[in-house]
Amino acid sequence: MSAKRIAFKVHGTVQGVNFRDFTQRHANDYGLTGWVRNTIDGKVEGEAQGDEESLQKLLKDINKGPRLAHVVKLEKKEIDTQDGESNFVVKR
Repeated sequence: MSAKRIAFKVHGTVQGVNFRDFTQRHANDYGLTGWVRNTIDGKVEGEAQGDEESLQKLLKDINKGPRLAHVVKLEKKEIDTQDGESNFVVKR
């Protein structure tokens, strides 16, 4: 099973609605590593690494978001994998 890594950026009402914690919880449930953070322009961005099936599950979750979020666009691209991560973290 080969690992893949994706970078994602979520547009819409995604700050102040527990989006980062939501993303972290789901990523950890799927055994992914990486990070998520707010951007200064009101979006949420991050990177996630793991197997294809788990990444697709996470993308489906964050495209919907937590209950109070309103996602209007989800950008994603595959990037190079990284070594040395042990979990998925929220960057403040």
